[in-house]
Amino acid sequence: MLTVFHTADWHLGQSFFGFDRDFEHRKFLEWLLSQLESERPDILLISGDVFDTINPSATAQRRFFDFLAQTIMRAPGTRVIITAGNHDAAARLEAPSGLLESLNISVIGTITRREDDSIDVSKLVVPVLDSSGIPKAIVIAMPFLRPSDLPFLTDAADPWLDGTRQLYRQAVDAAVSLRQTSGVKIPLIAMGHCHVQGGQESRDSERRLVIGGAEALAPDVFPSELAYTALGHLHKAQHVGSEVIRYSGSPIPLSFSESGYKHRILKLNFNQSAFCSVESLPVPREVDFISIPPGHAADIDEVLSLIASIPLSESVPAEQHPFLEVRILETGPDPARRRKVEQALEGKAARLASIKLESVRPEGIAADLTHLMSLDELRRMDPEHLLNEVHRSRFGTEPDEALVRALKELLSAAEFNP
Repeated sequence: MLTVFHTADWHLGQSFFGFDRDFEHRKFLEWLLSQLESERPDILLISGDVFDTINPSATAQRRFFDFLAQTIMRAPGTRVIITAGNHDAAARLEAPSGLLESLNISVIGTITRREDDSIDVSKLVVPVLDSSGIPKAIVIAMPFLRPSDLPFLTDAADPWLDGTRQLYRQAVDAAVSLRQTSGVKIPLIAMGHCHVQGGQESRDSERRLVIGGAEALAPDVFPSELAYTALGHLHKAQHVGSEVIRYSGSPIPLSFSESGYKHRILKLNFNQSAFCSVESLPVPREVDFISIPPGHAADIDEVLSLIASIPLSESVPAEQHPFLEVRILETGPDPARRRKVEQALEGKAARLASIKLESVRPEGIAADLTHLMSLDELRRMDPEHLLNEVHRSRFGTEPDEALVRALKELLSAAEFNP
């Protein structure tokens, strides 16, 4: 029986509305190390987006390398295979691969071409050996792919989709050949960092690869010889098209839209060359995400009343203060709105991450302000008339005298200071 841990999308070093996530990442990595130590999987797969940016902080890099060092010491039999995601600096991630390979850790960040411009597929095929040197699995470690990484196909209907399909085909063919040479029945496992059709997205935190979703791959891009495909990029744990094509999801929420996700890593079991079962290992949530109000937006007075019920800061360690999203129903201009919220939060155990304004257009108000105007139309436009139109469209009322007076003062000042 072969056991594999599948995880992805750590996004180490993420800055969340200016707040550091290092505490959460540290707790996750400590938890993962304890799972590795107790479960002793044969393989740990990390399918891309190890870091949140191409220039991760020193703290984030230290977390990553400390984790690898601890894995070697606490789970020495585990083979670690890491691929780059679209958030990672691929070449930089694999720069220490020579050193790491000697420690039973493979890092594949880039696609390498030979002198004749053909792709070196052997770099992507990673055999996993037992203590006797006999293969017990073969992993196709495919990093995040860019159009320039793909085989050039002269007759392709879609160079991106067909090129990706061809590259996986070439890599799997190489893996099948290697398995035949070894003479043992072992599973072929692929990795990928991509968007697969049918996968549920989180638009707030997943960087779109191509606007409009045209980059989404069909599940049949992954050849049928594969026992399992370990995906990264989409942050919700899910399977797509098949029980053996799965996203592990991110280990922590990376946006408020992900606060309801059940974050986990996946434990996979294989018998010879066949996939047997999957088990979810839930990641403990160290920091809460809260929205006030929890449903739809409310007026500012109700929001301030709800904030008053938040516990005082001394009752919760600062690093565990929940992230707060405030949803306010916008009934009119209020320049003091943010200050009111911040004052209400003084001394409270919460970190204000976001204030979202929602307006309800009154019935019958449907002014079309999306018309693209010519320069001549803009020159003839009356600013006061525009203010009235926008205010009626957004709030259903005329602007008050103070707002109109402020606009006139600005226009007057602009007239004397061209």
